[in-house]
Amino acid sequence: MAALGATAVAIAMLLLATITNVALATTATTAKGPVIYIFGDSMSDVGNNNYLLLSIAKCDYPWYGIDYEGGYPTGRFTNGRTIGDIMAAKFGVPPPPAFLSLYMTDDEVLGGVNFASGGAGLLNETGIYFVEYLSFDNQISYFEQTKNAMISKIGKKAAEEVVNGAIFQIGLGSNDYVNNFLRPFMADGIVYTHDEFVAYLMDTIAQQLTRLYHLGARKVWFTGLAPLGCIPSQRVLSETGECLEEVNGYAVRFNAAAKDLLAGLNAKLPGARMSLADCYSVVMELIEHPQKYGFTTSHTSCCDVDTSVGGLCLPTASVCEDRKEFVFWDAYHTSDAANQVIAAHLYADMVSAGDAQEPQGNATAAPKVVRSPPRPLPRAPASRPAVRGSNTTSTPRAAPASRPAVRGSNTTSAPRAAPAARPRDAVGSPLAAPPPRA
Repeated sequence: MAALGATAVAIAMLLLATITNVALATTATTAKGPVIYIFGDSMSDVGNNNYLLLSIAKCDYPWYGIDYEGGYPTGRFTNGRTIGDIMAAKFGVPPPPAFLSLYMTDDEVLGGVNFASGGAGLLNETGIYFVEYLSFDNQISYFEQTKNAMISKIGKKAAEEVVNGAIFQIGLGSNDYVNNFLRPFMADGIVYTHDEFVAYLMDTIAQQLTRLYHLGARKVWFTGLAPLGCIPSQRVLSETGECLEEVNGYAVRFNAAAKDLLAGLNAKLPGARMSLADCYSVVMELIEHPQKYGFTTSHTSCCDVDTSVGGLCLPTASVCEDRKEFVFWDAYHTSDAANQVIAAHLYADMVSAGDAQEPQGNATAAPKVVRSPPRPLPRAPASRPAVRGSNTTSTPRAAPASRPAVRGSNTTSAPRAAPAARPRDAVGSPLAAPPPRA
């Protein structure tokens, strides 16, 4: 009798587990809106860097978040919402939570996740002086870990269906210029001509997106570079305060190469639908015609920190009276009001491509959602904190020789053979170093 009772209990537990997995899989595949995965830098970070103890690319202090719900800093590098937050609202889903705030046992791993990290670049050496950050390669590794957690919960087939149907939003590349190629003390700006640097970036992106494809990504929206020469931290390098046309030219060249690369990957990878989201045009429109969108100022930051070290809105900064009138919040990042305009433009492109529907009702306010409590923020480091959600430890790299060492584990961004060093004036006079951008 005891044996029969134990068998009955085991069968009941097995049935309960099966029913639970089926319910979770159904929830993940029949949600109101799409599952969204976000990869990026400080324009998309929603708090991942808060969990990196040694990172100096953080904004967990006033005045950041002053216009976000609650008025407190959340790790977003703006006064309110990121572009990803606003687009999620248009899709009718909550903003994807920061990966490092989750436990892999949380049911939230079945929905969208934000892997973006301030200071990150496409290249592993980009952002080296921010000490700790999640490069694009790191972010892909953590997506792989997230998918494995999904498989544990709902099975491989259901997890594959969720990922295949998800939207992958990728916004990286700005730091590879502002905090790498344009910095006189970084090796890439010395070793490579711009054409060589673009080729290096495209080779890296091809490997990274192919890796994501093999992990199940199909619908990928890669956000092109904005006119980097017009952001406040770059304009102050001009004698006249105007945009740096050489830097804008770099962005245009990058975007054209990225568009061609995505078309090639679509032709090569069955079922891939990879598109370039045009961020350059809409941001340039905001800069050149701010009044058309209700802004008064597009050449300087709300916090008046264009020439400050770091270019961020520190608690000591003087914040502008009406933040809705400024396109730029700090020396590098757009304001909540500008992000609304940019998000509307990018979402319209998705609608035209058939990856989204016209938003219904109030699409600027994020839906309310009850989440599991986030992982507590770290307080004090031990010998060296491990990157949360991983079995690896994010360690500092040695100083670069001809090329910096590749950062992170399971990377795909391998060093290229370095061409002979060239004088900086081979592609133009050297640019003065602006304050670092997160």
